[in-house]
Amino acid sequence: MRLRSRPVLCNYYVTYRCNAKCAFCDIWEKPSPYITLADVAQNLRDLKRLGVQVVDFTGGEPLLHRQLDQMLGMAHDMGFITTLTTNGLLYPKMAARLKGKVDMLHFSLDSAEKAAHDAGRGVACFDFVMESIGVAKALGERPDILFTVFKSNLHQLEKVYREIILPNKLLLIVNPAFEYNTVATGDRLTEAELDYLSAFGKRKQVYLNEGFIQLRRDGGNHTDKPVCKAASTTLVISPENDLVLPCYHLGTKSFPINGKLYELYLSREVAALKQQEGRLPACEGCTINCYMQPSFAVEVNKYFWKALPGTLRYNLYKGTWKRLLVRN
Repeated sequence: MRLRSRPVLCNYYVTYRCNAKCAFCDIWEKPSPYITLADVAQNLRDLKRLGVQVVDFTGGEPLLHRQLDQMLGMAHDMGFITTLTTNGLLYPKMAARLKGKVDMLHFSLDSAEKAAHDAGRGVACFDFVMESIGVAKALGERPDILFTVFKSNLHQLEKVYREIILPNKLLLIVNPAFEYNTVATGDRLTEAELDYLSAFGKRKQVYLNEGFIQLRRDGGNHTDKPVCKAASTTLVISPENDLVLPCYHLGTKSFPINGKLYELYLSREVAALKQQEGRLPACEGCTINCYMQPSFAVEVNKYFWKALPGTLRYNLYKGTWKRLLVRN
């Protein structure tokens, strides 16, 4: 049963440029422009009309955009829940400008050991994450740590939890790695390792979408009966100001927005592509978290029930449910 037909989320790519070179990502390899304030203003108005509730300003490294604070402020003032994930390199310099404008602020950290984290990110950023935690807390912000889980760093979860999360009173987001295109993410987690993650996700100050675990047990999305609702739940806007369908990672077509996002999203051509969500050959076996999370939220099935407890806990902890009430 479908609970919601309108989109929930916008993944707004402010640039594909990045100041890190993560081994499990290929975005930083792409040449890229930066989005403009004028386009953001118009697109946010259209996103509001379309019913979108959450805007994730992403990249690349989103803090490379010098006007990001203005964009976040604009979206926040319009009632959107705003999210931002950063490697921490630029956060200490921009933190004061971002204060109060980000509802869900995530710092990426994949190890409690500096050398291991920096090696995976291709740049020395561990110390900046630690500094960012202190700066954010001093400003009254409530950042989270986003831990991307691979077989190679699974053993680091406990150490990050004990040495960084609990002492700093943070929330740990457990983010199982996913494959896409030709990006290498290592061997898949075994059933025993998935069991470990599932148990870990029940600890205090930890958020894990249990739907992600179930989807991996089931072999990912299946094109004959797709769980993925990427195109109908999520709008992807590129740095070129194009609407990308059916999702960024597997996008097959881009449409220039030209100030008419609302009309474009409701057009027949886009509607035809939305019908293919989760059914394209490349969609078989997909476990891309950023599209599965909203997919689990709009249709009642086993993934909805798996995801619900952790999602409710997280939103209660972050207080984002209050902004949804105010917005609606």
